[in-house]
Amino acid sequence: MNKPQLAAFAARLSNADWKDNELPSLTPGRIKTEILSGLTVALALVPEAVAFSFVAGVHPLVGLYAAFIVGFITAIMGGRRGMISGATGALAVVMVALVASHGVEYLFATVVLMGILQVLAGIFRLGKFIRLVPHPVMLGFVNGLAIVIFLAQLSQFQIAGPGDVKVWMTGWPLATMLGLVVLTMFIIWVMPKITSIIPAPLAGIAVVAALVIGFGIDVPRVGDLASIKGGLPLFHLPSIPMNFETLSIIFPYAIILAAIGLIESLLTLNLVGEITGRRGGASQECIAQGLANSVTGFFGGMGGCAMIGQSMINVKSGGRTRLSGISAALFLLAFILVASSLIEQIPLAALVGVMFMVVIGTFAWRSLVILRRIPLTDALVMGLVTVVTVMSDLAIAVVVGVIVSALAYAWNNATRIHASTQETTDGTKIYQIEGPLFFGSIDGFSEIFNPADDPDTVVVDFMNSRIVDQSALQAIEALASKYEDLGKTLQLRHLSRDCHNLLKRAGQLVEDSADDPYYGIAVDYRVKTGSLGGGH
Repeated sequence: MNKPQLAAFAARLSNADWKDNELPSLTPGRIKTEILSGLTVALALVPEAVAFSFVAGVHPLVGLYAAFIVGFITAIMGGRRGMISGATGALAVVMVALVASHGVEYLFATVVLMGILQVLAGIFRLGKFIRLVPHPVMLGFVNGLAIVIFLAQLSQFQIAGPGDVKVWMTGWPLATMLGLVVLTMFIIWVMPKITSIIPAPLAGIAVVAALVIGFGIDVPRVGDLASIKGGLPLFHLPSIPMNFETLSIIFPYAIILAAIGLIESLLTLNLVGEITGRRGGASQECIAQGLANSVTGFFGGMGGCAMIGQSMINVKSGGRTRLSGISAALFLLAFILVASSLIEQIPLAALVGVMFMVVIGTFAWRSLVILRRIPLTDALVMGLVTVVTVMSDLAIAVVVGVIVSALAYAWNNATRIHASTQETTDGTKIYQIEGPLFFGSIDGFSEIFNPADDPDTVVVDFMNSRIVDQSALQAIEALASKYEDLGKTLQLRHLSRDCHNLLKRAGQLVEDSADDPYYGIAVDYRVKTGSLGGGH
């Protein structure tokens, strides 16, 4: 990119961001709502960041620093206001192998490279390909992620047994834990019916924490996971050899982490956009995630991406501007620096109750109702993505869902091609092709014609068809050869100018017409006139 192109790109990002719906007015009431929403999110971020640090095999502060830095930078310049980013389990499960085999310094370098790759994805506008994710895949993603969030909370019902082996709670401890979880959920459910002054999740956490601390109830607390006390994150160059061998180690991990991070972030961006009524911002989100991760790698963080659970908490608590995300990050830093002793007293049951309400609000319950009314393929894709998300990870689930949906779409279109025929008074036979002609439908296309029995003059009309790829062009060339070998005349009508140029042997058989369609073969085109000729 030259300087004018970079400037134009930056202008597009800025316009897409600030012109994407009007910002809510920052009245005192709105500011209060945004800050309290950020506080609620920050409280929910603490156990998640600590838990994911354990998954990745790093110190809890590595996850907390990542949650602060990634959350702060993406809140300032991300593609969707109201989204929350931080350390996530989807990335942690990939990082654990790298940390175990090469150490945490290699992880920091990998996170820096991961961020660079994400910035490049944003510059080259690769985020637009998220539009290729079908709605059944989105529903499967949401349902699978809701189940993953639910399952992740079950670990809080375990306590250290003999030999520090985790065992499930039983008896009175389990009953107390469940009671506090249900109480938190009830407060979150009933609070909006009473007042909207305080976000319902924050009220649930505050009331249950006050009960536990005030009455000295013996239940697991945030401090039982790990101490969150620490200082400011310091700039640190990863202590690794700067050579090709190091690059060969970290590059595969960086690609996987960048892909997973962007897929989860862009899907969350779309989900939050549906709730808040906003669109666009995919490329900007890629750049924001990339810059955040690169900075995080230089300040001792494990990297991260958008978090659907915390994003839902923020949006449901009223967070609609960047202030909520910024507040969440700053509150998290304050917890680390000065309020660790207080935050460590919060009962895990309160946070579990909040996350359970997130699960209920995130799961697409309507998807269960429409299962019998949607095509079988869509229902299977939805279920497949849900299962793979739970059993494997989000990125694989989305890729599998997109591939299966694409194959199903190709098969359906392959069976759609057919033709109606008519003969004119002079004995010419006209084939009017219906349906797209591409690699999957060329066999059906070839079976339509009977060159041996057709009259001496045959016209193939593509007015209601479309030539999609090189396989289609080759099928037309082969058809022309059959008629030519029999000494018969074949005419091709209503092919695009692109087809005219690409057809070789059959090119001279194409009839020019004022109503020829306009489209490109297998290219990304934009229609500037508002309509396409030939019914396309």
